[in-house]
Amino acid sequence: MPNSKSNIQTINPHNGKMLDTYSTHDTDTISAKIALSKDTSNIWKKTSLSDRAYIVREIAESILTRKDELAKLCSLEMGKPISQSIAEIKKSTNALMFYAQHAPQWLESKRAEHIEQEAYVTYAPLGTLLAIMPWNFPYWQVLRAMGPALMAGNTMLLKHASNVTGCALAIEEAVQSTSAPKGLFQTLIIPGSKMSEIIAHPDIHAIAFTGSSEIGKIIASQAGAHLKKHVLELGGSDPYLVLEDADIDLAAQKCVQSRLNNAGQSCIAAKRWIVHTSVYDAFKDKATQLMKSYTYGDPLDANHKMGPLVDIKARDHLHEQVKTALQHGGKLILGGEIPSHEGAYYPPSIIENIQIQNPIFNEELFGPVALLFSFDTLEEAFKIANATPYGLGGAVFSKDEEKAYEIASKHLDTGSIFINNMVVSHPALPFGGIKDSGYGRELSALALYEFSNIKTISK
Repeated sequence: MPNSKSNIQTINPHNGKMLDTYSTHDTDTISAKIALSKDTSNIWKKTSLSDRAYIVREIAESILTRKDELAKLCSLEMGKPISQSIAEIKKSTNALMFYAQHAPQWLESKRAEHIEQEAYVTYAPLGTLLAIMPWNFPYWQVLRAMGPALMAGNTMLLKHASNVTGCALAIEEAVQSTSAPKGLFQTLIIPGSKMSEIIAHPDIHAIAFTGSSEIGKIIASQAGAHLKKHVLELGGSDPYLVLEDADIDLAAQKCVQSRLNNAGQSCIAAKRWIVHTSVYDAFKDKATQLMKSYTYGDPLDANHKMGPLVDIKARDHLHEQVKTALQHGGKLILGGEIPSHEGAYYPPSIIENIQIQNPIFNEELFGPVALLFSFDTLEEAFKIANATPYGLGGAVFSKDEEKAYEIASKHLDTGSIFINNMVVSHPALPFGGIKDSGYGRELSALALYEFSNIKTISK
């Protein structure tokens, strides 16, 4: 790695003004941080589970006491409405508390079953986890990985998205204010071009990546080349099926809420609404009215439900996708135009009449644009739902919950399905996808085991 520095600027997407400038870490600094992580891991892995839990709770409390400051920083750096930024911090610290409470039990050695001899399954740490995280949930993405990683006995290095460098450093500062050992959690301020060299470093033992499917494939190839354990949580194009017996008010409310959360910049947003023809018009009318009620503007103004997209480039890319959809037969119901005022804003939008042959069908729309489909038979609905390369989450709306459960369990190719509700992540539930949405699982006890050496000890 060349021993050089450059600068990273963070830009407010609401008004395009520069927020701050950060110097990237040079080779010597990176090497020192990795070495410190290694040294700390040799101590941390011997730390009792109760002591690990105490420090993880300390970290949660430290972040929570800074919630107003950290929430404002998040809203400034990536445009999330301030109420959502505060909610994200609370959810993130709850996840840390959850792991502090439950991980000690999940990590206890277990007597092996169905074998005469005495044997045990134990869980040992891998070493240092490199977390490569995105900007859309700058605290949740980091802390939901931190909880299980630290409780499992690993240290953690964070390479956060450059545009939320302030958030990354704020997390590090919060950790350093506790009794955590010095190298337990550190931030690397580096460009993406250096990631292959970091992944290849012999003292990096595992990788957790959340981001686009395109970058995920690159990370997977680099990690695989060095036989390093990795978990990928990638893009999504979640299908929400609305059956003929669904509560239309509920379905429309949940579909819109999911689609417009974080200005639609969520991997588990309700990106495709697949509605039975008998209730199609009623659902469309209700959803359209709800979408119109979402005001957007300055994310620090609590009156706005939506902020800007993360930057102008992302906004323009989304608009090109909308134009492509319309050029290939899609019909615009709502939105679809770039606002005249400054900032990376895009209005809530709905497009119908999307055919499987439309190029946009296989793409992820990372913004407040919903695609609306109709179906006559369940087989048609399943075909639409499963035809994309993605398989992250989805939902089924029906008053017949037994039927909805059967559809969810047998017919939809995703990592999670919610019945009569929007997809949400919760520390008790495994989270992840299949196909181009990645592999491995975050959250729940499985997140602990993903980055543990599951060791058999037989007497």
